[in-house]
Amino acid sequence: MKAVGYHRSLPIGEPQALLDLELEKPMPGARDLLVKIEAVSVNPVDTKVRMRAEPEPGKAKVLGFDGAGTVEAVGKAVSLFKPGDKVWYAGSILRQGTNAEFHLVDERIVGAMPKRLAFAEAAALPLTSITAWEMLFDRFAIRPGKPASAGALLIIGAAGGVGSIAIQLARRLTGLTVIATASRPETRAWCLELGAHHVVDHSRPLTAELKALGYGNADYIFGVTATERHLAEIAELIAPQGKFGLIDDPKALDALPFKRKCASIHWEAMFARSMFETPDMIAQHRLLGEVARLVDDGLIRTTATETMGRIDAATLRKAHALIESGRARGKVVLAGF
Repeated sequence: MKAVGYHRSLPIGEPQALLDLELEKPMPGARDLLVKIEAVSVNPVDTKVRMRAEPEPGKAKVLGFDGAGTVEAVGKAVSLFKPGDKVWYAGSILRQGTNAEFHLVDERIVGAMPKRLAFAEAAALPLTSITAWEMLFDRFAIRPGKPASAGALLIIGAAGGVGSIAIQLARRLTGLTVIATASRPETRAWCLELGAHHVVDHSRPLTAELKALGYGNADYIFGVTATERHLAEIAELIAPQGKFGLIDDPKALDALPFKRKCASIHWEAMFARSMFETPDMIAQHRLLGEVARLVDDGLIRTTATETMGRIDAATLRKAHALIESGRARGKVVLAGF
């Protein structure tokens, strides 16, 4: 089968950073689906793994977590899907990735694809939807509903993939006032289009930006990017007994300034359930089903902004370079081999 992978961790400008490969078609284990991949998207984690995870000597590492495609075959213990089903998911960080014609994935982290989306549109959503949903409703424990005084949610770095879906979920399913941060005219417009009540500029002091809107603090702060740069202001802006959650990788995280406000800090890592096969691992199957229903009901839209081309090494190198530039808006997808 065709696949895209690498033998050595290299900067994306190197021709050998990602290579077109021919690999053996895998066989499903007991709870696995063998999925014929139709479309994928690229996430920051792809670029981080490429630079941090060296394959074993003589072997290739295949990247890619988001995937949309058709079930080709199933393992003997599979009960949720059958061959021919259209599915979407974000795979396990412990296994080979979706940048291949055929991919193995545990059925418990797979959902039925929304009926109203094409494969490329669907591939943009799984990893970011899981991340945003788990932060809002599992880590922050926000209850869906629209009470009159729900408070405010600040999303730092809201124009990327995770922020783009977090805006929509918070706006559609909760009564929170959604304040997004973005620094360019096109990203500010994007956040407003997705449903943010307000957009502030994270290249300026956030405390002053929120005060200009009439907000002295935020009940929930979702740090998607640049936590290290904004941490002092986050501690200042968080409401007493508020909740701060992050998904990026600051070199250090000083929690002490949050103590005086009795504010809690939450990590979100959407791979944790599949990595450790937690008892509630199937929650991601159910979560993707809920998001699919929201899409089919017209409440949530795809965050795909560009189908860059087919799934091959040259196109994926361009996609990785765009992600690493920090200037991506929404999600970049690739479709077909």
